Formats: sequence, structure tokens, C-alpha cells
Amino acid sequence: MSSNGKPNPQPPAAAAATNGAGAGGPPKMYQRPIYRPQGPAKGRRGGRSSCRFSCCCCFFWAVLVVLLLALVAAVAGGGFYLLYRPHRPAFTLSVARVNKLSLSSSATAPALTDSIDFTLTAKNPNKKLVYLYDDFTVTAATAANAVPLGEATVPGFLHEANNITVIKATVTAAALGVDPTAASSDIKKSGTFAITLDLETKAGVKVGGFKTKKIGIQVHCDGIKVAAPAPAPTPAKKKGVKLTVAKAPSKAPSAVEAPEPSAAVDDATTSPPAATTVARVCQVRIRVKIWKWTF
Repeated sequence: MSSNGKPNPQPPAAAAATNGAGAGGPPKMYQRPIYRPQGPAKGRRGGRSSCRFSCCCCFFWAVLVVLLLALVAAVAGGGFYLLYRPHRPAFTLSVARVNKLSLSSSATAPALTDSIDFTLTAKNPNKKLVYLYDDFTVTAATAANAVPLGEATVPGFLHEANNITVIKATVTAAALGVDPTAASSDIKKSGTFAITLDLETKAGVKVGGFKTKKIGIQVHCDGIKVAAPAPAPTPAKKKGVKLTVAKAPSKAPSAVEAPEPSAAVDDATTSPPAATTVARVCQVRIRVKIWKWTF
């Protein structure tokens, strides 16, 4: 009993024992439940394992399909090479002639006007392959500082097997603005200077009735030496040659002949532009475009 006269409360275990004893039964001891940690649920563990297994299977099959495709492509490419023995087309530059070349004397913004003829030969060395060319875009520039000299377009054509085709192009520029320093250094009005020539197109291959997709190619010719056309000589004055006939003596009968007309000789001649005969083997490059970049 407490100091204030109230009885003290009994703990639950003691109260249960008292109640049991009061009921006539034996006293019961209080036991704390044993803590048993539980593992993850079986369903969740099985889901994770099945997901990992499916990912591994997908990756394995993807790699296997890629390897099989690569193997099939290699076998097909090897068989095609052994059957047809494909070779790249060959381009050779034979003639380059400057018909007109004029560069204004402006120190800040010089303008270039020119006309250059080119003659190339295209050879298809294959026995069974036919090349299909789209239109060619022809551009020329100086070799040192790549000063543009103009451009032209050549129609595409069908290049039969074991065939040689002659390509002629005239690259022109009319009042084309160029860099003053580079132009004055590269373009010479007397003597020779080096230029480059580029032809860009798309080409495909035809084998029987089968045609491949066209891809970009570039024909690059360098080491070309050209000379500006010689200026026309100053026309000389016309010189007349007069022919006279001496009269016979007055005593003898004479026959008077009319003087022949004067013969005029023109010494002015115009020299045609000199053609530079070259034999430059051009390089054929494959142009692959990936998004915004061309390689």
C-alpha cells in the first residue's frame, strides 16, 4: 500500500498469476516472443532473376545474329570478288588549255575572269561490270592556296565494260571575287602555274540486271601546269608594194600596159592559246557522307 493510502498496481504478469491462482489453476509465466528475421518474398526474388535471364538471352541472340550477318556478308563479298574481279575506274587528264585569264588590279577586291578547257579519258577495266555515273560537278583551283578558278557541269553517262570514254569540260569564272594576296601569288599572267581539278559525282555498278545503290566518288587531279594565253601582238602597219612598168622608146611602137594593182601584205597575226599536253593519272576516292560530315 502506498503512503497516500491507495494500493499499488500490480504488474501484468503478477496480475495474471494472481488471477490464475485465484481461479484455481497454476500460475503462468510471461514469455517474450522470439524475433525471427524474414527473407525477401519469393515472388520478388523470382522476378529479378527472370529479368536478368531474359536480358542475357536477348544480348546473346543479338550478338549471334550480328555475327551471322557479318559471316554471310563476308562469304557473299568473297564470292563476288572471285567471280567478277572488280576494279576501280581509271581517269587520266590529257589536255589542259587556258583560253582566257584576266585578273583585275584592285588591291582589296580583285575579280577573276577565266576559261579553261580540260580533256580527260575514263577507262572501265572490268570485263563484266558496268558503271552508272550521275552528272559531274567540275571545279578547278590553284594548287598553292586553292584560289577558285571556276566550275562546270558534265552530263553523266553509262560506262560499259572494257570501254574508254573521253570527257571534255570548260571551267569558267566571270568576275569571281578572290583573295588578293593568294591570287597575286598563285595566278601568273606570264609563265606557268600549278592548278588542281576535281570531279564529283555519284556512281553505281550494274551486273546483268542487278544495280547497286549509287555512292559518292571524287576524281582528283593535281600537278597540272598551265600557262596564261600570250597577248595578241600589236597589228603592224600595212605596207603596199607598187609595181611599175617602164615605157618603151618613143621611136618604136609601144604597148602600154596598165599598172597592176598594189599588193598589200598584213603582218599582224594572232597566236592561239597554247595547249598544255599532260598525262596525269587522277585519284578516284570514295565519298561517304555520315550525317553532316563527308569523308
